[in-house]
Amino acid sequence: MEAVVASKPMIKVAAICGSLRKASNNRGLIRTALELTKESINGIEMEYVDISPLPMLNTDLVVDGKLPPAVEAFRQKILQSDSILFASPEYNYSLTGPLKNALDWGSLSPNVWADKAAAIVSAGGGFGGARSHYHLRQVGVFLDLHFINKPEFYLKAFEPPAKFDSDGNLIDEASKEKMKQVLVALQAFTLRLQPKN
Repeated sequence: MEAVVASKPMIKVAAICGSLRKASNNRGLIRTALELTKESINGIEMEYVDISPLPMLNTDLVVDGKLPPAVEAFRQKILQSDSILFASPEYNYSLTGPLKNALDWGSLSPNVWADKAAAIVSAGGGFGGARSHYHLRQVGVFLDLHFINKPEFYLKAFEPPAKFDSDGNLIDEASKEKMKQVLVALQAFTLRLQPKN
């Protein structure tokens, strides 16, 4: 089995967190995903792509066809990736403003999201952020993103046992295992969508 896993082609995953808070549990999910891809999943190269430098979408900022430097740098990171891992907190039954802003900047022609595989993870109270998944999937349909269907990952962060430490780091082993399953599914789906050589 190890030989099969080791022979998978390398895919590049852009990891995006919809929360700007440094100690956010959702950012902790991204840190866990980064650790897992380095320690126990072969064939995935993951990079955290920070959306905090992006200005609010305003096409007046596009001058002579040139995007603001932070936007262009962001778009290049997405273009260079094969798939996207979104950590999408739920704000008022939806995705966050910063995440929607990033999606909108990426959607400007040419749409950098098109034909990429994607997965969503979230942590929060109530439904664990699950409602944000629905809205993000709807937006993704228009952007030609292709989301994995299973497994779904929305973590009820405040129910015992403790899931996160005070810095927002995921400490729950069962949740780490589920995150690993999401990453393996994203990897398989990404490879499935890629053109055959």
